[in-house]
Amino acid sequence: MAERAIRIYETGGPEVMRHEELELPPPGPGEVRIRITAAGLNFRDTYERTGLYQVELPTGLGGEAAGVVTDVGEGVTGLAPGDRVAHATGPLGAYATAQNVPASCLVPVPGGVTDEAAAAVLLKGLTVWYLLRRTYPVQSGETVLFHAAAGGVGLIAGQWLRHLGVRAIGTVGSDDKAKLAIENGYQETILYRSLDVAKRVRELTDGAGVPVVYDSVGAETFENSLDCLRPRGLMVSFGNSSGPVTGVSLGILAAKGSLYVTRPTLGTYVADPEELRSAAAELFGLVESGVIDPNIGQRFPLADAADAHRALESRATTGSTVLIP
Repeated sequence: MAERAIRIYETGGPEVMRHEELELPPPGPGEVRIRITAAGLNFRDTYERTGLYQVELPTGLGGEAAGVVTDVGEGVTGLAPGDRVAHATGPLGAYATAQNVPASCLVPVPGGVTDEAAAAVLLKGLTVWYLLRRTYPVQSGETVLFHAAAGGVGLIAGQWLRHLGVRAIGTVGSDDKAKLAIENGYQETILYRSLDVAKRVRELTDGAGVPVVYDSVGAETFENSLDCLRPRGLMVSFGNSSGPVTGVSLGILAAKGSLYVTRPTLGTYVADPEELRSAAAELFGLVESGVIDPNIGQRFPLADAADAHRALESRATTGSTVLIP
């Protein structure tokens, strides 16, 4: 049976995605072929489809998948056919029935984690790992603000923050999403469509503000997020779901209390394969122990990937979404 994949030949809306046969060569030196059993859907995929993140065309889509090793290339050690693996830092092309990926980007999937869970949680969970454990290492007893609390990253963050003893305030777009966020570890939620987020954060922190804001929304929330911070607080801008942040005057940081801003990426934090495997092991350990629930809210057949993108971009999804080949 021929392999199949989602590919794009031009950037644009979901309609540019094509479900077609895939010509897949044998794995090259240092590569491994995996039979994909589940692929994760992430906002980053829409950035690559639209051209916000530049990619070389034509290209596959998707950077997160779980599956089984079926073949190994020259020089690969420590992996063999039949091994269960996942990746979230490899090349694009996870929206497929099979893929060749560098062995260095693969992590083992333990027995207590299903393939769907691994595909749903790895990229988002590694993102939460670097945000909470490296970019701003949160401490028990602190209060933080996390935007898009009911999204895939936000729900994992809420559970992890609860596990670490951190008081989490989350922004959400509806009462239903507020309920979901509370169930997943947030102590308070703010309906951003009807409330002034910064004002509400000040009320919830007795006027002090928070030491860190985690913001994946981007343009719409940037300045208001700065107003949520205490003096010398850190603004972590790690996404662009409302568009990229542009035209920022550094003087704003001085005027609002000698603030810090960072724009981190996962790739920088897990560039070392050993650190990648260590981070994944910590994440999967929390999944196995029940601390983190991947919250798979939607499943789409691979052929319906365009519909999955439409649902994600219209904010009609909750939790994680997986594509099933």
